[in-house]
Amino acid sequence: MSEARPGVQIRELLDGLETETYAELERLPAHQVPAGAVLFRAGETATGFVLVLEGSISVSLTGPNGREIELYVVDPGQTCVQTTLCLLGEQVYSAEALARTAVRFLVVPRGQFARLLEQSTGFRTFVFRALGTRLADVTTVLEKVAFVRIEARLAVELLRRADAAGLVQATHHDLASSIGSAREVVSRRLEALARQGLVELERGVVRVPDRDRLQRFSEAV
Repeated sequence: MSEARPGVQIRELLDGLETETYAELERLPAHQVPAGAVLFRAGETATGFVLVLEGSISVSLTGPNGREIELYVVDPGQTCVQTTLCLLGEQVYSAEALARTAVRFLVVPRGQFARLLEQSTGFRTFVFRALGTRLADVTTVLEKVAFVRIEARLAVELLRRADAAGLVQATHHDLASSIGSAREVVSRRLEALARQGLVELERGVVRVPDRDRLQRFSEAV
């Protein structure tokens, strides 16, 4: 982990903080990690409160059987519910955080986090609002895994990841993690979608030739 060059600042991402709170956060050094870096692993202790300035972090849970499920993604201006719960409840991490892209972020040390939570109304409001939003995200993931058919979850995830040309550059493992399934299952479902003409499979890439058709399929299954 290295210190980063100046870029997006905290005032551009967070609203409602007091002037002195902005100033205090802006004095913290910004850090940067490359894509693929692990920010924390299950069993580790949180050393501070992370605020993402640039980039994207994926937080996932791995079961005893090795199956992985993506719980949520942390984007700029957002924070990590795992870290918040660890700091508030003095627990260790139960999930893993992986940088999806190069990530630039601030770390508010544990003691400073506790003091700001007590003294700054704006910071406290941000933390608990973010916590509520993240818990809602996790609940949504659990609902989808429990009640939505895998074909529909996969179709929605492909639509979410597809670029303007309809290309999805993701491994079958990444897709499986995002929808709470196994790689082998996703591979079979992709082949089934390809036979129906809903996707086209190329090496390392999935192509969505007709977004509207795949959208209708996701709503019908």
